[in-house]
Formats: sequence, C-alpha cells, structure tokens
Amino acid sequence: MRAPVPSGAVSRSAPRIPATPATRVLDSARITWSGHVYTHDPAVTAYGLEAATALDVPMDRVFKTLMVTADDELLVAVIPVAERLDLGALASAVSAKRAALADRALAERRTGYVAGGISPLGQKHSHRTVIDASAEPHPTVFVSGGRRGFDVELSPADLVVLTNASVSAITAP
Repeated sequence: MRAPVPSGAVSRSAPRIPATPATRVLDSARITWSGHVYTHDPAVTAYGLEAATALDVPMDRVFKTLMVTADDELLVAVIPVAERLDLGALASAVSAKRAALADRALAERRTGYVAGGISPLGQKHSHRTVIDASAEPHPTVFVSGGRRGFDVELSPADLVVLTNASVSAITAP
C-alpha cells in the first residue's frame, strides 16, 4: 500500500499530487484530506476498481462518481466502486419519477472532468448530490481527485458538507 501524501499546503508542493478543481475545494475548506496517486492503465475502464486495487484499499471505501439524469435534472450519485446504482432508489431519494445514467459527453461537459476522473468535488456546475449511506460508517472514503490515477481521501461527513449532499441507500441489493 502506498503511503498517503499529506494534505493542505504540502499537497500543492508535492510533485506527485496534481492541482485540480477538487483539490482547490479541499484546500479552501481547510479540512483534513490526503491525495493518493497511482499509475492508471489506459486499457482499464473499471476506473474505481483499478483505484481500489492500486491503492490497496477495501472496495467498500472507494467510491465512484456517476452522473445521472432524474426527470430533467443532472445529478451526482456517489457509490462504492464494486456496487451498482439502483436507479429506482436514486429517483425515490430525489423525488423524481425516473432516473437514468447520463450521457458521457454531457457528464464531461457539465463537470469539467473526463470520465474515470469525475470527482464529486469542484465540478464546473453544481449538481444535487446523493451519497450512498454505506459511506457513513467509514472514518474516511476515497473519491476521484479529478484525474484518472488520482484519488482523494476524506471523511464522509466532510464529503457530505462539501458537496451539499443528501445521504440515502442508492445501491442495488
């Protein structure tokens, strides 16, 4: 397992930790966080599973960011990398009639990030966010730091506050 790189001002000066909109949000919030860089294999499309394996972190602590349309609204869903999103549960959580995964190009355009590097933090446009309830028991969780091959680790409570998220059970049983 790679040792975490310290957060805050140190992360900006550490050559391996990229400066992204997500890290700028974290730094400006003055919370405790750590950056974790790993080598992304361009042939891999299961980005979250790759992160969990590369960082040697249990899969239930590494969360992926999915962009979803619920009725006519673009939303962010944050769920464990090994789980599937329950679109019905998400629709119910946001009082929508139906939900579907968003178009990749739309997700990239609205967030300012590329697929596989979409962070729930520092998106170009703000979106209502729902974080799966399974995040709450963990002392920290990992989410994309805004680039493929870069995750940030922070407390679930800080993630909720920084994304103004609601918390609900949104993974498939």
